[in-house]
Amino acid sequence: MGRKHRRSAEREVRDVTHLANGGAQRVTRRGGEWFVRDIPAHRAEKAYRCPDCGGDIPPGRAHVVAWRADHLFGDSAAVQDRRHFHGHCWRLA
Repeated sequence: MGRKHRRSAEREVRDVTHLANGGAQRVTRRGGEWFVRDIPAHRAEKAYRCPDCGGDIPPGRAHVVAWRADHLFGDSAAVQDRRHFHGHCWRLA
């Protein structure tokens, strides 16, 4: 086997399950399973209100979007119920 093929065979297999959920990571927090995705400032196009502190998240501010992974009414309902948090508010809870 050539050196190029040996290197690719030696590479660690990457977990790509997060790609199935729009790049979100599955975490256990706040008494349940959640999908969490970081929204960078350049992708933050709308204003939101953080459900933890009640403060505004203006357009252009990096934040976190989260939705239940174990929603009673399934994935579609979970995505509709997603919430946008300040990054620090999500981490503190």
